[in-house]
Amino acid sequence: MSTHAFTLAGAQLTALPSGALYWPQENLLVVSDLHLGKAERRARLGDAALPPYETRDTLNRLELALRATGAATVICLGDSFDDPGAAHALPEDDRLWIKTLQAGRRWVWIEGNHDPGPMDLGGTHLAELPLAPLTFRHITRPGASGEISGHYHPKARITLKGRPITRPAFLIDTDRVIMPAFGTYTGGLRSSDAVLSTLMRTEALAVLTGHSTYAIPMPR
Repeated sequence: MSTHAFTLAGAQLTALPSGALYWPQENLLVVSDLHLGKAERRARLGDAALPPYETRDTLNRLELALRATGAATVICLGDSFDDPGAAHALPEDDRLWIKTLQAGRRWVWIEGNHDPGPMDLGGTHLAELPLAPLTFRHITRPGASGEISGHYHPKARITLKGRPITRPAFLIDTDRVIMPAFGTYTGGLRSSDAVLSTLMRTEALAVLTGHSTYAIPMPR
């Protein structure tokens, strides 16, 4: 497994192939946009059905990331649930699984646009978290520095061995990191989209996730 180490505002960080971000000095793991309960929400609203396994798959991958890093603090960067109803409708087994992952750890839920409030699942619920020299929030703010955010579900495309491949990606420049979505059933916004091209500096990297990380100049 290859990772991508980099520095933001003096903090040494590591982008993991899973789409999680690790801060070794703080023994802290960051994930964004889990969108737990997406299949339930779609079924509830009468949308096209999805196989109802995404919550367990996402929690399984999160558990693997926690085992690999031994993180003592977890920050979920918003849109952890697909909507408040999805949080309340989580099966009891999944609620217990989350509580097991939280045991012995500091766990912070950052509010997102899909889940703007406490979900009664333990941990601390915050609008954003300043932890010098970094700030963690759901949606990036123009002009911010030392910021880690999510929301946009960035992805990037490369060609490997003659085949085009699109993967979720970290977008990284000297001011900010925009995290890929960690959830199993999450779509994505190409890094070449005008919103992301405007937000990121010209030197920005896209670090693709998958079996290994792969860093390239951010496609625009």
